[in-house]
Amino acid sequence: MKEQDHDRLLRIKTEGVREWQHQSAHYNRYEATPYKALEALFDAYDCGSNDKFVDFGCGKGRFPFYIHHHLHVSATGVEMNGQLYQEALENLNKYMERAKHSRSSIRFEHIFAEGYDIEPEDNRFYFFNPFSIQIFQKVIHNILLSAERYPRSVDVILYYPTIEYIRFMEVNTAFELLKEVRVPELYIQNTNERFMIYRYE
Repeated sequence: MKEQDHDRLLRIKTEGVREWQHQSAHYNRYEATPYKALEALFDAYDCGSNDKFVDFGCGKGRFPFYIHHHLHVSATGVEMNGQLYQEALENLNKYMERAKHSRSSIRFEHIFAEGYDIEPEDNRFYFFNPFSIQIFQKVIHNILLSAERYPRSVDVILYYPTIEYIRFMEVNTAFELLKEVRVPELYIQNTNERFMIYRYE
């Protein structure tokens, strides 16, 4: 299924790449995770109906909409850019016309990632290189503090992971690598086309 066809199925618009006119050294451009990559991830990675995902730097919301529709799990999208946040809300209105009877929830927060309050139920955290290593470290610190305060297993999922992200996770945190998932069609051309999944017990 093509990207635009999958968007049409979900009644959302998430395609395209967006560079920022006043680009900050800390925040990267907008680009949604390819649907074929999401399919590869969830073919290899299990989640339960009680899992609650947080997508940091969610943009227009493709990841939350995908998992809500296909896996029937709750998701929160965290986005600091006001324009992308508004587009995510527009997508949510269209999406919910069809999904209004779902038991799982989907919502978006307009806030800096490091300012998001990790909820006790949040246990799956998704990152597609949304920001610098400095901000990533703060967010991971917040996740670990929450896991200590409300003991639970938490997973961090990195797509197209940078060397800095991987090194920090493996050297400076108590997370352990659970699984690497390569995107079959894309990994052959680019070895960054993979997911690294880390777990903290």
